[in-house]
Amino acid sequence: MTVVEDIHAAHDATFTERGGRRVAAHYGRPERVHRAVRNVVGVMEMGYGVVEVVGDDRVEFVDNALTNRVPAEDGHGVYALLLDPQGAIETDIYVYNAGEKLLCFTPPQQAAPLAEGWAKKTFIQDVDIRVATDDFGVFGVHGPKATEKIASVLTGPGSPDEPLSFVRGTLGDWGVTVVRTDDLTGEEGYEVICAAEDAEDVFDALINHGLNAAPFGYETYENLTLEAGTPLFDTELEGNVPNVLGLRNALDFEKGCYVGQEVVSKIENQGRPSRKLVGLRPEAVPEAGAAVFDGDSHAGEITRASDCPTIDGPAALALVEYGLDSEELTTRVDGEEIDADIAALPFVEGSAQSRRLPQY
Repeated sequence: MTVVEDIHAAHDATFTERGGRRVAAHYGRPERVHRAVRNVVGVMEMGYGVVEVVGDDRVEFVDNALTNRVPAEDGHGVYALLLDPQGAIETDIYVYNAGEKLLCFTPPQQAAPLAEGWAKKTFIQDVDIRVATDDFGVFGVHGPKATEKIASVLTGPGSPDEPLSFVRGTLGDWGVTVVRTDDLTGEEGYEVICAAEDAEDVFDALINHGLNAAPFGYETYENLTLEAGTPLFDTELEGNVPNVLGLRNALDFEKGCYVGQEVVSKIENQGRPSRKLVGLRPEAVPEAGAAVFDGDSHAGEITRASDCPTIDGPAALALVEYGLDSEELTTRVDGEEIDADIAALPFVEGSAQSRRLPQY
C-alpha cells in the first residue's frame, strides 16, 4: 500500500495496483506530465518490496544466491537476478550494502516469498532475514534536471555519481538516503529513501521545495521506460532466461556457482539465445501477448505496447526469434493485421541511457 496516500489524493491521483500494492496510476493529463518529466524533472512513489538481511554472513549468503556480485562495502549496490534451476528469472533485485545490513529491493509481490525462501536456506550461517517493506518510503526522481533537483534539496554530501551508489544526508528536517539509479526512464535518475513516518514530508518536499518537480504515477513511468527500451519484471523479465532479454548488466559471468548458472553460461558460450527483445513501431497499439508475424510465419509475441507521447505514436517491445532477418513484421489489433516494423532501441534518446537496454 502507498505510504503517502493523502498527498496522492491532494494531487487528484487515480490509483491502481502493481504486484498487489496500491500505487498512483496518474494525476490527470498524463501526456503533459510525461513531457514534463522528459523535459525537466518529475517525482513518483516507487512500489518496491523490501527485504532486510543482517548477520555476519549476510554478504556471502546473498551473493551465493544471485547472478551478480553483492558489494562488500557500505554505500554501494548492485542489480541482480534470482533464477530457478532452468535459468528462468524468479525475481529481479537491487541489493544495497547499508553497513550492518543489506537492503534488497524487489517487485512488491516478491518480497515475502523471497524472505521465506531464503530463511529456509540459512542452515548454520549467521543470517537473519525479514520483510521490511513497511519501514520505508521510496521516491524516484527522474528527468534531465534530476541532478539539479537533488542538489536543490539535499543537505550534506553531493549527489552520488556512480550507478547504484548512495549517500546519506538530510532533506529539510528528515534523514534520507539518495541512490543514483540505473536510469530506467532514459533520463537521469535518483531514488530517495526515508523512514515511512517521514514519507509524506519527504514527498511533499521533493515536489515543492527547491526546483519544482511534477508528481507522476506508474502509467507515466511505464511509458517512459518503454520509450527507453527498458524491460520490466512484470512484462518482460518474469519466467524468461536473462540471455533472451540481453540483461548483461545483471550477470557476472566470472562469478561462482548460483542456481541457474549452468543454463545461463551454456547459452552465453553458444553465442546466441533462442529469442531476443526488440522494439516495434506498430500502426496501432496491440495487446500484450499479441502474436508477431513475419509474412505467414509466427515470429514472436508483443510483451508491452502503448501510445508514447515523446514519439507521438504507438511503440511496443516484443520477444522474437533471435535469427529473424526481416524488419517488416505484422501483428493484429482487433482482428485486423497491421504493420509493425522493427525499430532501434531506445525509441527516445534522453539525458541518460537505461542500463537495462538489451545487449547481445
